[in-house]
Amino acid sequence: MASQASSERNTLTVKATMGLRQLVLEGHLSPGDRVQEVALAERLGVSRTPLRIALVTLAHEGLVEPLPNGGFVVCSITKDDIRDAIELRGVLEGTAARFAAERLASPARLRELTQICSRLDHVVEALTPELLVRYVELNDEYHRELVELARSATLTRAIANVAALPFASPSAFLSSQAVLPRAREILVVAQHHHRVLLDAIRTGSGARAEAIAREHAHLAQLTLDLVLEDHDALAGTAGGPLLRSVV
Repeated sequence: MASQASSERNTLTVKATMGLRQLVLEGHLSPGDRVQEVALAERLGVSRTPLRIALVTLAHEGLVEPLPNGGFVVCSITKDDIRDAIELRGVLEGTAARFAAERLASPARLRELTQICSRLDHVVEALTPELLVRYVELNDEYHRELVELARSATLTRAIANVAALPFASPSAFLSSQAVLPRAREILVVAQHHHRVLLDAIRTGSGARAEAIAREHAHLAQLTLDLVLEDHDALAGTAGGPLLRSVV
């Protein structure tokens, strides 16, 4: 019975977290708005306890901010905030790439990353708006496997925390690529990075792997600028309403 109650609490917490995140990213709660906990709990169909847990989670993600006298307010996000988060992810993923190269026990350990990279090749070669969804999935798999190869629980946690920040994840802007004029060019360069990074890890070239991973993250900086200049791309980006506030 206790286990069932715990499971129900966890389910309600997840429901509150996902619902609250969606309201912020879709602009239903605007930057500067104070979170009205009672009304919001009713709107999401949860009690205030899971909602408060959700608010703490979103505070770690940089979407809301606790107020000195209690309560939370929706954060305002600047372009510099996003750039800093992407830069930090690049530094951490660069470290992960170096660790992966230095700690590779056997070439067989690269089988999964090699297969993902091959699938990405096929998607980029025949890229369509429909295949873009598959690219996003494979790109996420590639970055997860890269972190796994680093064999560092501490680094894994740090990257997860940074990737949870607004627009800092590896696939944050990929949903907008379907309408960006330079989309294919950017994805071709990104896939080139994936291939040469794999090669650097295979040959144990830690410094080279780190440099490639950091350069790879800089593509997100370029995409950010392009998205902010393109109305259609902005509309197609998850969290677009938040991005409009930084244009």
